Amino acid sequence: MTLVAPPPIPRAAGSLPLLGHAVQLLRDNLGFIASLRTHYGPLVEITLQPGTRTLVVQDPGLIRTMLTELGPSLDKGRFFEKMGQLLGDSVVTAAGQAHVRKRRQLQPAFGRGEIARYVDTMRGETEAVVDGWTRGREIDVREAMVGLSLDMLAKTVFSGSLDEATFRRLRADLSVVMNGVGARVMLPDWVERLPLPVNRRFTAARDAVRATIDRAVTGLRASGHDTGDMLSLLLRTTDEETGRPLTGHRISSEILTLAVAGTETTASVLSWVLYELARNPGARERTLAEVDEVLGDRPVTFDDLGRLPYLRRVIDETLRLHHTGWLVTRRTVTGTRLGPWTVPAGTELAYCQHALHRDPELFPDPLVFDPDRWLDGDPPRPTHAFLPFGAGKHKCIGDRYALTELLTAIATITRRVRLDLAPGRTVRPVAAATVRPRTLRMTVRDRTEPRNPTTG
Repeated sequence: MTLVAPPPIPRAAGSLPLLGHAVQLLRDNLGFIASLRTHYGPLVEITLQPGTRTLVVQDPGLIRTMLTELGPSLDKGRFFEKMGQLLGDSVVTAAGQAHVRKRRQLQPAFGRGEIARYVDTMRGETEAVVDGWTRGREIDVREAMVGLSLDMLAKTVFSGSLDEATFRRLRADLSVVMNGVGARVMLPDWVERLPLPVNRRFTAARDAVRATIDRAVTGLRASGHDTGDMLSLLLRTTDEETGRPLTGHRISSEILTLAVAGTETTASVLSWVLYELARNPGARERTLAEVDEVLGDRPVTFDDLGRLPYLRRVIDETLRLHHTGWLVTRRTVTGTRLGPWTVPAGTELAYCQHALHRDPELFPDPLVFDPDRWLDGDPPRPTHAFLPFGAGKHKCIGDRYALTELLTAIATITRRVRLDLAPGRTVRPVAAATVRPRTLRMTVRDRTEPRNPTTG
């Protein structure tokens, strides 16, 4: 029997010496990655780092194989390696047995009981933000959602122990860090070593964030108080290898990575949900009717979240149409079989959730916002190609925390106000650390105010 060799893996056009495909990525990374699905097959080679081979995996079956069957044998790759270099060693950036050990240590912080206790805090912070909006005024929605995400993080992680001035600095510094991490994934390593103002700003902001977290860790450890927040839980956690408490540096790295990875993604998804509800009045009215029916005059609680199926479909559809992940990486440690291809050790493997979730062969009318596509029916939902939080052993550890934030915040916002877009206004996505709205300005209205078709 003659074995048929697999076809050669094509190489994307346009690579430049020293820069690889950095020019295309910096110019329009989402457009470039999406074009690969149109012009190439299941695998295509690009250059992120000169001298390193990067294969973009485009077939959903191969992506699942990479994340699940091959997951334990792969390193986490360039994106997470860069995060580790920039932010420190954490469960997000670790691979192999180190990841398994760290995940086991931190899992209690993301358990159902812990997250249930956070809902009142998340709702209270959302109400405070909305109460600060002036009816009839236009707001920058993404900036408001970044602020809300950071507020919720600070209160659930630090129990609000940061004073107002420190918190404002932390918020500003985190924004610089979040944008800087995204840029450094796309650029060759030598660029970040140049004495450029942008590099100096990034380093200063990262060091300032870590110093703020270090002070919070040191202060709480010295006080001996258990404030019931995530920081207290981490201070009680022991390292299973040494039997000793986690070091302050380790705790700081975990919280710093959580702050960068969690607040940016949550803010982006919240912004996109509010954008789609404004563009789709029918979806907004169904959301509001469900929330009113379930809650009545009560504030939302953790037990209510599972009784809001339409709102959950709205969030799932937003995670499909506007997924915040544009390039997730892994790296082969040994020669690895991926479908019919054998991939040598040291090869970067990458996939793009944003492009995958917009593939018309997988999701009919992919640019249409349709929460009901997630209803059971015929044809069945393509759940194999829907990866909102990844898959396998490296699936996002904070998925339940993130969904709780999203459901709580949207249920609370929609009950209190309506956010309107100006007629004809569309919003373009931009991919930095996450895929977020480039500019999203909306006008705050009372939820009962009649909609004026000439003003939004």
